[in-house]
Amino acid sequence: MRKEHKRLEITDEELKAFTTAVKTRFGLDFTRYEQKSLKRGLVRLISKKESQSMLGLWAQMLKDKTLIISYIDELLVNLTEFFRNYDLWKKIKEDILQEIGYQGELRIWHAGCSTGEEIYTMGMVLKERFLLHRSKVLATDLSAKALAQAKEGCYSNIIWDKCAKSYALYNPEGNVDRYFSKHEHSFEVIKQLKKHVRFQRHNLVQDKIEGQFQIIFCRNVMLYFDSTLKMKVLELFYDALTDDGFFIIGYYDMLPYKSKEMFTLHCAKTRIYKKNLNYK
Repeated sequence: MRKEHKRLEITDEELKAFTTAVKTRFGLDFTRYEQKSLKRGLVRLISKKESQSMLGLWAQMLKDKTLIISYIDELLVNLTEFFRNYDLWKKIKEDILQEIGYQGELRIWHAGCSTGEEIYTMGMVLKERFLLHRSKVLATDLSAKALAQAKEGCYSNIIWDKCAKSYALYNPEGNVDRYFSKHEHSFEVIKQLKKHVRFQRHNLVQDKIEGQFQIIFCRNVMLYFDSTLKMKVLELFYDALTDDGFFIIGYYDMLPYKSKEMFTLHCAKTRIYKKNLNYK
């Protein structure tokens, strides 16, 4: 049966019918997501639910209205890890936070936070800059499942070695152990790194956001968006940034040409941008 699922191909017509129906019935707009990525996600979901086809999957969704929400992770692969691209975190610690750290309250938004590794990585950086106590962090994601794990802050020991190695690249003289409690099969971030974070389920495609932030992260989320949708989401980020705010994207994210009017490049190597006040 698995071989049959691997050969399954979703046509453009099937994908269009699916995204239109989901938008109408469930209020989730996938109509401008990158088609190849979304098709791969649907094949994974069909395989997991043993639906045999798009028609079978839709029949299951009609019976179970929570299915599309429960399995959102099958549609969108979340790419995250502790201290991913360690040079970015060194740049934030030594440059960005030094520039904005004098301000009273530091507000940060992790958009598409997935299972939380990025949130707690930033928490460690903030603590080492003595800014954690003055920080308020909003962490959002479309996946309720991913948010639940992020809020718990507990991870399998399988990824511990990679976490420790990545931290050592970021801070060779630091001690990563002080940020975690060790269990038999898992490790958990300390409470100090959790208490300044507010978690919220949020759909970048259609939901508004309240407040303004000095730093906004949106890394490896826009990979799934076409140019039109990217511009819509970038408008949201632009309005949510303070005038001196920084916008940080993933290493493989590609911004539309029009967005150059909205953000100016601050550091090409680490994909950090600043808000361009001349845009509006």
